[in-house]
Amino acid sequence: MKPESRILVDAAPDLRQAAAAWRVHLARERRLAANTLEAYGRDLDQFLSFLTTHLGAPPHLCDLASLRPADIRSFLAARRNGGAGARTLSRQIAALRSFARYAEKRGLPYPAALATIRAPKQPKRLPKALAIDDTLALIDTAGAFAEEPWIAARDTALLTLLYGCGLRISEALALTRAAAPVGDVETIRVTGKGGRERVVPVLPAVRRSVEAYLQTCPYTLDPGEPLFRGARGGPLSPRIVQLAVERLRGGLGLEASATPHALRHSFATHLLGHGGDLRTIQELLGHVSLSTTQIYTGVDSERLLDVYRRAHPRA
Repeated sequence: MKPESRILVDAAPDLRQAAAAWRVHLARERRLAANTLEAYGRDLDQFLSFLTTHLGAPPHLCDLASLRPADIRSFLAARRNGGAGARTLSRQIAALRSFARYAEKRGLPYPAALATIRAPKQPKRLPKALAIDDTLALIDTAGAFAEEPWIAARDTALLTLLYGCGLRISEALALTRAAAPVGDVETIRVTGKGGRERVVPVLPAVRRSVEAYLQTCPYTLDPGEPLFRGARGGPLSPRIVQLAVERLRGGLGLEASATPHALRHSFATHLLGHGGDLRTIQELLGHVSLSTTQIYTGVDSERLLDVYRRAHPRA
């Protein structure tokens, strides 16, 4: 549906007109994605519907300027009681603020009280690492569904690299032939998010897997070209890797959280579980802030409690 064709039934004509113009602005000037545009429009609809009940009549533009923080909190409370979670409420606040900025820039009345409302705190989602046995099983069977031996060797090498070095899939696929961890290479230089570089140690198992892949790869790899290749010789697509892991986890009976990126989480969690310190893991993962790495303490809290019980004099 075109943004200008939507009709708000719970608002006075002046507010309906401003809301329709805002939607056109989001679609044509801000070029928001269709799903975001639809969600923002729905969020404003729900707010105006609430105000109709809250104020006792469909609101006018001038009513927005007189809203108090308590009015907006009442709306958020009503939405939460209706089952909306923290993420939904945060998006609704963002949508209302977008409309308020639009109205303010055009000299229209707007709900200034929105500036005093803080978005709900988002629940922290712990990274889903695999158990060690499941991780090793995933890597050991990496080539089970490959159509050719060299593709099986490639998939094994790639998954071994993701787990052995804690790389993001984009970082692994960005490696060139010249940077391949083979022979006596003990470290690789990885370019991560924001162009930040880090040096990561390479385990012998990683070197062996990459060497086995290079020995069977049918394509000539120039030093500056991608290390990992697709079936037709072009750069390997991340989607191909994701599909391969989907087939593997189905065969092994693993949960949907078993993805290529889960191997990076498993790398960090297993290191922490075997005595690795957070600062070292932070450097290996390329995290800018230690607080980002600290989420892994939640994953392996049982080990930390065990260390506490064994180490504290009064435990």
